[in-house]
Amino acid sequence: MTQQNNSRAGILLMIAATVVFALQDGISRHLAGTYNTYMVVMIRYWFFAAFVIALAARAPGGLRAAAQTSQIGLQVFRGVLLVAEICVAVFAFTVLGLIDTMAVFICYPLLVAALSGPVLGETVGWRRWSAIGVGCAGVLIILQPGVGVFNPWAIVPLISALMFALYGLLTRYAARKDSAATSFFWTGVSGAVAITLVGMWYWEPMASSDWIWMAVLSVCGVLGHWLLIKCYEMAEASAVQPFAYFHLVWTSILGISIFGESLRPAVVVGAALVVSAGLFTLWRERRQS
Repeated sequence: MTQQNNSRAGILLMIAATVVFALQDGISRHLAGTYNTYMVVMIRYWFFAAFVIALAARAPGGLRAAAQTSQIGLQVFRGVLLVAEICVAVFAFTVLGLIDTMAVFICYPLLVAALSGPVLGETVGWRRWSAIGVGCAGVLIILQPGVGVFNPWAIVPLISALMFALYGLLTRYAARKDSAATSFFWTGVSGAVAITLVGMWYWEPMASSDWIWMAVLSVCGVLGHWLLIKCYEMAEASAVQPFAYFHLVWTSILGISIFGESLRPAVVVGAALVVSAGLFTLWRERRQS
């Protein structure tokens, strides 16, 4: 395959991954609206951990090679941070809905850019800071803190975005010594152990029909990560990352058509500013690299 064909395939894989992740969000909202969030995430993570272990076992060197790291504390903390972020995001779906949650959450690339200086020691120029400022303005438009009675739950997806941004930065930091396979292994295993220690206390009976949805959710989680892995194998991250914003489009369609949510004008304007600022930040990173 030529580089152009690889990029095209990578873009298609990224778009497919956003479809799967949007379905995952919708099913998570449905299940977490009926059952405890910790239990839903725990069962989903069992399948994810099984996928990670199976993937590592088939790789050269097997499980021993995948698990080998000199920064075990960092890797475990990353895994725990991600599963905690997922719990926060799923909770946000139940209290705010899919559209408002994702409209705020998509600011995480801007948070990554803002925190890359203090966390990784990277230089953040005035252009990126300007983009971050525009993105923050977009988030404020979505949250509307000065209009009427401010909904305190609106802060939840912002916390989720901050946690995911920190997870991304720590993943970059871990990559200085560990391979992607090692980081992926510890993400699944440590996350599964952490959420099991919490979720097992919230176990409750589940209807037969909802077990089917849980199985679909678990498959979506595994399939989404597999698509992302293949996507980044085919093309550079800078070429495919802008298409990750399709996640917001599919999630909005689900929110409106399935859950009866409405698309507020403030959300449209704010999300447009956040996405534009995020795309500009990605473009600057690509030019500098």
